[in-house]
Amino acid sequence: MKKRYWAAIAAAVIGVSTGAFLLKPVAGPPRELDLVGDVARGDYLIRLGGCVACHTDTAAGRAYLSGGAGLETPFGTFVPPNITSDSDAGIGDWTLAQFANAMSNGMGPQGHLYPAFPYENYTLMSDQEIADLYAALMATAPVAEPAAESQIPFPFNIRLAMAGWQNLFFSPNRFAPEEGQSEEYNRGKYLAFGPAHCVACHTPRNALGALDWDAALTGSPGGTGGRAPAITAEALVAEGYDVPTLVQTLKDGFTPGFDVLGGAMGEVITDSTSHWTDEDLTALATYLLTE
Repeated sequence: MKKRYWAAIAAAVIGVSTGAFLLKPVAGPPRELDLVGDVARGDYLIRLGGCVACHTDTAAGRAYLSGGAGLETPFGTFVPPNITSDSDAGIGDWTLAQFANAMSNGMGPQGHLYPAFPYENYTLMSDQEIADLYAALMATAPVAEPAAESQIPFPFNIRLAMAGWQNLFFSPNRFAPEEGQSEEYNRGKYLAFGPAHCVACHTPRNALGALDWDAALTGSPGGTGGRAPAITAEALVAEGYDVPTLVQTLKDGFTPGFDVLGGAMGEVITDSTSHWTDEDLTALATYLLTE
């Protein structure tokens, strides 16, 4: 009898401890929230961060940043929301602190955010970039029409479960340059892992949708990020790429094999990378093609 009693006590303690661990808040370094954002720089970050491709369903005729096409995953279909300055349908009533918390820690005013929104990458952005991006989004034309509802079945529709996911797989922090590498290389690495979030699509994920960071950029067979090829240096060289060629492909979508990139990558080129500066395109290509 005593053995069963103490076993029950031990199980309860373990359960409470595990629950406390999985539900504790996950947060990175505090953000500086008194910075003045620059709309022009923020507009560039909208393109750099892929916001247009995700949050504008052009095929459905939706307005700029007013909601994207559904992203189909093994956990349901996630519809990117309206992120215009409308106070009801968009994020116009968000404060900079709330916006920074969403971008940096995966916590929105409505609760924990699903990792279909790449806050794992945006957390690497600088405080000034967060302020700039916020300023640009607040300056967008408000669109009063909300995006469609995401279709997320039980139990994945329980947002609180994302607290456990974050404690297991998410480590919010800021970008740290790699020592011994050039400024151009580090800018490219920052783009790939940070706002451009190349790693989010081109990396395999585990059964719970978490990125396999040890296999970063080796390609994704499908699932949460969809099917995407490897973009390691070895894979790109095998496809005939060098730095100038990759830069050109990211501008116009034409590959060394005289093909045209379509689908999701075609949208990324049209809505994002074709709007980048040559310096950023070259930095990303330099990083990706460095052995």
